Parts: sequence; C-alpha cells; structure tokens
Amino acid sequence: MAVPKLSKLELRVMDALWQLGPASVREILEQFPSAGRPAYTTVQTVLYRLEGKQAVRRTRKIGNAHIFEAVFSRQAVHRRVIDDLLGLFGGRAQPLVSHLIESGQLTLDDIDEARKTLRELSRKESRDV
Repeated sequence: MAVPKLSKLELRVMDALWQLGPASVREILEQFPSAGRPAYTTVQTVLYRLEGKQAVRRTRKIGNAHIFEAVFSRQAVHRRVIDDLLGLFGGRAQPLVSHLIESGQLTLDDIDEARKTLRELSRKESRDV
C-alpha cells in the first residue's frame, strides 16, 4: 500500500502517534505545545481524515475513546515527503543539498553519514549483480 500525501497538521498528528504508540485523541492533543494547540475536535477530524487515507487505524475502544495507531512507519512517511520535495526540483537533490550546506543545516557529520550510506548501497548493488 502506498503512503498517502499528508498535510503539515496530519504529519504532526502522525508524529505524536509515533512517539506515543497507540493513543486516544486526548493523548495526541496533549503532545502539542499548549501555545497554539489545536482544538480537540480538530485533532479528531484530522485522525478521521488519516483513517480515510488509511494512514491510521482504530485498534480498540476504551469507554468512549477510540485508540488509534499509525499504519505507516515514520521512515516510510519521511521518504514520501522527501520524494515529494525532490519532485519540486525535478528529482535532483543537488539544489536541496546546496541550500542545506549554505544555510549551515548540513554538517560534516551528516556528509560522513551520507558517504557511509552510499558505500553500503554500492556494496549491496555489487553483490546483487
């Protein structure tokens, strides 16, 4: 099943579920900072929307509270977001990487980690051939 496209608020709700595990609307709501916290009904509506997109599912009901859990992993959703972002650059990572370097958001440690990942992928591809 493909990861659906998610809005910023949907991603924040998913992030709360990834942190908490299965949770109720109230528990998810409490993960938001008190300043600028959305209304209970807003979080509930977002969860119902995510359920419609098959990104979350209800696992059980405790009293009147439904318990929701994420269907997709954080990594799978992040990959979708990154792929969408790269799509804005014609699939090229170079403009994004240049911006991250120029803004100081990409460190030498990040680059070393990327090199390590590239080496591992290269080794894996050479074994698969």
